[in-house]
Amino acid sequence: MKMMYLKACLGMSIATLSYSAFAEIHLGDAKSTLGEVTFSGALRANYHDKHFGEPASNNRKIKFDAAIFRLGYDSQRWLANVEYRCYQYDKLCDFSTLVYAYAGYKLNETDRLTVGLQAIPFGPGRFWDSSFYAGINNTAGLQDVLNLGINYHVEFSEQTKVDLAYFARDGGRYKGNGDAARYTANFVRTDDPDKTNLKEKNMWLMRVNQDLGFLSSDDFNASVGASYWHSEIENNTNHQKGSRKAWALFSHINYQKAAFTLTGGKLSIDNKDPQHSHSSTIGAFDTEYDLANKGNFYTLDASYKFQTMDNGLNISPYVVYSAYDKRNHDDHNSERHIAGVAWDYKNISFYTEYIMSKNDPFIGGNFDSLAVGDTNKWHKMLNLTFIYNF
Repeated sequence: MKMMYLKACLGMSIATLSYSAFAEIHLGDAKSTLGEVTFSGALRANYHDKHFGEPASNNRKIKFDAAIFRLGYDSQRWLANVEYRCYQYDKLCDFSTLVYAYAGYKLNETDRLTVGLQAIPFGPGRFWDSSFYAGINNTAGLQDVLNLGINYHVEFSEQTKVDLAYFARDGGRYKGNGDAARYTANFVRTDDPDKTNLKEKNMWLMRVNQDLGFLSSDDFNASVGASYWHSEIENNTNHQKGSRKAWALFSHINYQKAAFTLTGGKLSIDNKDPQHSHSSTIGAFDTEYDLANKGNFYTLDASYKFQTMDNGLNISPYVVYSAYDKRNHDDHNSERHIAGVAWDYKNISFYTEYIMSKNDPFIGGNFDSLAVGDTNKWHKMLNLTFIYNF
């Protein structure tokens, strides 16, 4: 049965390779006064083989995953970007969401001011690892976070880059079930009367990234950085104001075709809830779950890039270690580790990755996995994701 599914996936790949009706559309010239408009996107399908210790209704199925649409504008002084995604769980677009929508002004070749729904400057970048599924800190709402605000990016030199940002509120909810119909894992309003509804606002962030130029050579370069996040958390049940405080240290190392990224930090949430002072309810991708309020987080990513077929095919194996260690010693820590290979040829991408996870709400876990934990047992999943970019 597995072989039939894999043959079907291969057939889908070959059919798409031979189909060239879709192509990225460019109108204008980015170097001109009027600028350039770009339309692009992607179609995704996936196959999951789950080993969670119990039967799964959507196990071992090839299914359509998402359609992604992007609109961009670039000129000598101005820029703007929008991305919208339509997912399929049971039927087409039963969950859809705006990912980002922002505009910016270029102060010079390196410095810019951007306003709108955009990635927050926390950690080494929007993505902390090379995998498709992403590490556990994505689920914890620390990685790939996009909120509504303003960001000032300035480069004092080729080595020193700084981001200063203010975000008024979270990224908002969109089409789906409940307040967890979101791309980013934010605090959500829950239907559970025993839970407290929280809202995050007035987020202040700063990130500094420093290239270690004195270590650089033709084969080697490295950088280090730090970021800080402080925000207000509004408790809508007792109308008190709490806070989020988080910091992250990170480093990049590149040696020839090998790359390493290490990220580590600390999260502390004060939700002003005496009954649930150890956890808060967050949600994303139509799923809500509790997050331990205090913990240390880690992500280690290692990858290598092979180029074959006259540099037409890129093959990139990678391993990702990620963990959220909770400060409450009675809680089970959450971990998600991934080993995979990314295959890229022209506008086709294919991810093959094996995931081992425990106390993970999206990999065999439940509502409490990222807070007190669940069975504390390892769950495993094979993820195959096919992407056609246009």
